[in-house]
Amino acid sequence: MLRLTTLTSVLALAATALMADEIKVGVTPGVHAQIMEEVAKIAAPMGLDIDIAEFSDYVIPNTALADGDIEANSFQHTPYLDNQVKDRGFELVVVGTTITTPMGVYSDKVGDVSELEKGAKVAIPNDPTNGGRALLLLQDLGLLTLDESAGLLPSPLDVVDNPKGLKFLELDAAQLPRTLADADIAVINTNYANAAGLNTKEDSIAMEKADGPYVNVIVVRKGDEDQEWVKTLVEAYHSDEVKAFVEDNFAGSVITSW
Repeated sequence: MLRLTTLTSVLALAATALMADEIKVGVTPGVHAQIMEEVAKIAAPMGLDIDIAEFSDYVIPNTALADGDIEANSFQHTPYLDNQVKDRGFELVVVGTTITTPMGVYSDKVGDVSELEKGAKVAIPNDPTNGGRALLLLQDLGLLTLDESAGLLPSPLDVVDNPKGLKFLELDAAQLPRTLADADIAVINTNYANAAGLNTKEDSIAMEKADGPYVNVIVVRKGDEDQEWVKTLVEAYHSDEVKAFVEDNFAGSVITSW
């Protein structure tokens, strides 16, 4: 009887393991990776095993997802995804929102953007979406005026008024924290700022408003959106435990969407 009971327990555990879904989720280092680690802890008892894959830039996670190397990603906002879909033809869809990470302006040279001198060097991301986002923030701060027809995707070519004669350095987003020694200001995405030891709320000299169109999203391949593992992934992400983790660990520089 003991052997039979033991065998039954082993078979039950094996059946449970077979029932568990296993997925790989792509993230960028820093905030998104840290949060997904907490999501994985919540998802495991729900029957979903999450393997986290970190990518060092903003292009590869969507390529990896489209190619089937990962099942989902969580690192981008909808305007960026829309631009990627348009430019690269990816068949990717949003299945849930996650967090807002307000972009910040950082400087080792000035304490306020009003202190910038003529011809100041301004480092911004070189991808169209986040570069445009940085320029829109600079416009909100009164440093320049953009051509309205550019919408959410302005480039330095769309600057129609630049009273300080700012000079724009367009660089890979991950490299921007390293420019603080040379540029007068750098407009940096929160995940890369945090990875460099910067807190958007405490260390930036200006930051983006949290109510813009840049809430981040969970993305999967078109056709997978109704899978059970997708529902579990979103439910785990939107848990009270993950919300508390974000609020406790990011000092107001990351805002949850749920």
